[in-house]
Amino acid sequence: MVKLLQKNLQRCLLGVIAVLFFGSCTETAKQKKYFEVTGLAQGTYYRVVYEDTAFRKASFDSLLKNFDTTFSVYIQESMISRINNNDSTVQLSEQFNYFIQKSKYIASITDSVFDITVAPLVNAWKFGPDSSKHPIPTQRQIDSIREFVGMDKFYVESNRFIKKDSRVQIIGNAIAQGYSTDLIAHFLDNLGVENYLVDVGCEMRSKGVNSKGKIWNIGITRPEEGIDNKPVEDSYDIVLQLANKSLATSGNYRKFYYEDGTKYSHTINPKTGQTVPSDLLSATVIADECIEADAIATACMAMGIEKSIQFFQHHPEYDALLIYAKGDSLTTYKTKGISTK
Repeated sequence: MVKLLQKNLQRCLLGVIAVLFFGSCTETAKQKKYFEVTGLAQGTYYRVVYEDTAFRKASFDSLLKNFDTTFSVYIQESMISRINNNDSTVQLSEQFNYFIQKSKYIASITDSVFDITVAPLVNAWKFGPDSSKHPIPTQRQIDSIREFVGMDKFYVESNRFIKKDSRVQIIGNAIAQGYSTDLIAHFLDNLGVENYLVDVGCEMRSKGVNSKGKIWNIGITRPEEGIDNKPVEDSYDIVLQLANKSLATSGNYRKFYYEDGTKYSHTINPKTGQTVPSDLLSATVIADECIEADAIATACMAMGIEKSIQFFQHHPEYDALLIYAKGDSLTTYKTKGISTK
């Protein structure tokens, strides 16, 4: 497990590592001292590079551990698990209320393609924490589950999560890593750190410049099956510049499985209940907050390339790099605000 996380860390951050040691630096940049902290969290890694006095690794570990006790469905006593288990005593935290607020907002601008109540469908399609052994769901089972899937199936009142159907369950996987990235960034902001890059499982947020006085560069992998078995240097062909923004990438090329000769991807359209064999292979979204970039990147995978392009045309506050299949080749679409090297 640790070796796999280390490998993913190396792959996701090639662009970042390259920029830390590349290019000329000014006298001002030479005087800056940068620190790097890495660790494991949320079933993946985190990495924080920042310019200031050194913080103890325990500060980041503690922040992310507290985050998991709120949002991890793998922790029985977490706030989200207690809600899913119909614990009526749960008082929502400020973080959880913000998570709900942002989830409802992203759902509203994506025509409900983004939906945190998709958890029962995720489990039915064998991508959840307790769904590894049961068979592929039938259409009848999917239709039955869809009766209690939808952002209109719950509301918040007096700081409590109220379900309209006790079978409603929620999941934060499509938004949580982005949110935790934001929280680490806020932690650094409150300490007055002016230059940093935060990365939680390849969801990133930057501020200022790197140790060479340059804008942070992020390498984007080609969306190819089997990429985990390729040399790291062969996995990148696009490098984005990330200036005081957040970035998240979602793709169908890593999380999937085959059963009886059929490929099933982890992207599920909550409006149909079906997994999505999308022509869109990878969506990288840039936004002010990583929580929004993460959620929108996930929504793009369910929307497909045409609807995703339409989305960004109607929402110029976000930028995106979309990689999709066209015939036997890969094609890219990028918005005007995308800056590449």
